[in-house]
Amino acid sequence: MAYELPALPYEPTAFGDTISAETFEYHWGKHHRAYVTKTNELAPAAGLGDRKLSEVIVAAKETGNKALFNNAAQIWNHSFYWQCLSPEAQAPTGVLKERIDATFGSVEALVEKLKAESVGHFASGWGWLVLEGDELKVTSLHDADTPLVYPGMKPLLTIDVWEHAYYVDYRNARPDYVTALLAKAINWEFVGQNLDGAGASRADQG
Repeated sequence: MAYELPALPYEPTAFGDTISAETFEYHWGKHHRAYVTKTNELAPAAGLGDRKLSEVIVAAKETGNKALFNNAAQIWNHSFYWQCLSPEAQAPTGVLKERIDATFGSVEALVEKLKAESVGHFASGWGWLVLEGDELKVTSLHDADTPLVYPGMKPLLTIDVWEHAYYVDYRNARPDYVTALLAKAINWEFVGQNLDGAGASRADQG
């Protein structure tokens, strides 16, 4: 079984100046593609070529296969990230908004917490909104690390803070990139589906 580069759920030009087509060309077309290519080399060599992507990630973590873990987890994280984005500004609704208000006080307070966590994360990694047990939490993980390998941690939303996610459009101004995404480009409908258990599996393969 070969893992594949998933199609973007929108046109690369859909975000205007918020995320340029050139960023998608490099971020999705080159970085994400390279992780897919490398995983297709490493997974069969580890006897995992017939496993679902999520299973490969967990197995690679458990066995200390760092190269396979880093590449396979980056496929999943990026596939999830693309779905967290929307070309049209959205706002949380329904049960998701109720849970956000109950935990953080307001959507605005959650956004500020996500911004602070993502901007303040040192070096490469990912900002996350997760459901841990029955509690919404904001956290960040380094490099290719992913909630998939932490029992009881369910991914709801991620923000890619590797430099290749924003350097074409924002140079070294990570705060501007994170602020723009949270204001204009989050797919809160997808986040709500993840809370209900219907969304995150779309990032898996196999």
